[in-house]
Amino acid sequence: MVALRIETTRLILRPPRQEDVDAIFARYASDGEVTRFVGFPRHVSRADTEAFVEFSKSQWRRWPAGPMLIESRVTGALLGSTGLDFETEYRASAGYVLARDSWGHGFATEALRAVLKFADTVGVQRVYALCHVHHVRSARVLERGGLQLEGTLRRHMVFPNIADMNAQDVFCYSRVRGDEACTQE
Repeated sequence: MVALRIETTRLILRPPRQEDVDAIFARYASDGEVTRFVGFPRHVSRADTEAFVEFSKSQWRRWPAGPMLIESRVTGALLGSTGLDFETEYRASAGYVLARDSWGHGFATEALRAVLKFADTVGVQRVYALCHVHHVRSARVLERGGLQLEGTLRRHMVFPNIADMNAQDVFCYSRVRGDEACTQE
């Protein structure tokens, strides 16, 4: 696994490690409100979080990047996670999830911008992100982070933490290398 560390003004992004399992579980992965609009099932046991760390390691072995934890540069506290999910060497999706007490501080936007900048350095041509059409705050983060709305994908994705297990509509945002949105800071 690559020992990548990305630093921004307030954040450190890095791959998850085995010693992070308890903090990941407690801070965000087991929180029903935090995980409501994410694509993974809420973690109900430490084993779920251990599986996430193992999955992360496999992604980092296969691709130039994978899931990353978001930490505060000041306190070292775990704030959430972000990263790239590669589909091909030139296309990846991005996402983020933050602990409840980290909402509303601009951490998601700062982390997303750092991930997009990193994607450029490893040759990713297209980064996209999906968000539930009712998750307005997340849509704003994607826009502020430098992604452009492409459209709505109807009945595209099941959100495992929403009671309605039917496929839901999602907004698709993207940034294609060379677009003007790539240069936003």
